[in-house]
Amino acid sequence: MQEVSEAGLMTLLSGFVIGILFGFVIQRGRFCMNSAFRDVIFVQDVTFIRAYLLALLIAIVGANLMEDLGVFGEMGLRRQSFNIIANIVGGYLFGIGMVLVGGCGSGVIYRIGEGYVSAIVGTLGFACSLVATIHGPLKPISSALKSFKVSIGSGDDAISNPALWDLFGGGITLKWLIIAIISAIIIPFVLKGNPFGKGPKKGYSWSLTGFLLGIILILALWSSFYWGGQTRGLSAAGPTAEAFLALILGNSMARFDPMFDFWGIFQASWSALYIIGIPIGAYISARGLGEFKFQVPPANEVIRVFLGSLVMGFGAATAGGCTVGHALTGVTSLALASIVSTIFIILGNWTMVYFLFIKPMQDE
Repeated sequence: MQEVSEAGLMTLLSGFVIGILFGFVIQRGRFCMNSAFRDVIFVQDVTFIRAYLLALLIAIVGANLMEDLGVFGEMGLRRQSFNIIANIVGGYLFGIGMVLVGGCGSGVIYRIGEGYVSAIVGTLGFACSLVATIHGPLKPISSALKSFKVSIGSGDDAISNPALWDLFGGGITLKWLIIAIISAIIIPFVLKGNPFGKGPKKGYSWSLTGFLLGIILILALWSSFYWGGQTRGLSAAGPTAEAFLALILGNSMARFDPMFDFWGIFQASWSALYIIGIPIGAYISARGLGEFKFQVPPANEVIRVFLGSLVMGFGAATAGGCTVGHALTGVTSLALASIVSTIFIILGNWTMVYFLFIKPMQDE
């Protein structure tokens, strides 16, 4: 039997460890981007938004500082091409789908570790739709939408994967000026939520959750670069497809990461291994809190979750990422593609929240 290489072993360990840490923290904090966006208009609660923005603030400052210090080599932070139509359409559909599912990509995956059967259904539907869109019959539709690309500048100086500061001329000084402005907006909003107050009796407070998520994202960016070959950080879309293919076919078919062969049994990317670790980390946390319990939903909920997961998978593959991939990792790099995708994910989320929850209550 083939021996796993040292690089492959470290990829295995680092991917699993990051996934386990991520799954543990989001379970302890009951954190899901769907809930963060939904609660703003449904119950007028911004608790999870504060956690998200705190994580984002820590990651933006930390990751961009590491980039400018050369920690990520010449590659730097990975910013996606600005495929504006795909970012808009895919982001909006993903936002709609995650409300139907009841969770974002990572939110559904971590709930497997809590014993939710609906989360297993949602993850399988999400994975199948992702694979069908990235590699299968839905790829021509997604590719057509991605063909509308926007670059900043012209000629040899054109930037196909622009960051926010490239709109205003670019340069490191302007970059940090924009980061300073963003920080000045986020910090008062976070402090208004009393981040140093007493937390819940069980689990993590929103502030501890946000802080740990920011640290884990920075660690994931470094680890995915050092051991996985790309600064992919945290995501749930592409890595879920890669994990699904690795488990089913023995090959992740990764588009970005180098492939690592494990004992001749299967080939997997760093990101695929990290995804597999998420429900394990959530299970460890749920067991520790006494919250693990198999829960079987009614048939109508299973159907809604499955259909929503198909929409969510197509949207994520088309937009080039999910809430964690765009709204957290992508926005950390201030990539325009991720900023636009995140805006439309939120709009899609709010649209479906209105029609699924708010309007029926108003009609009663």
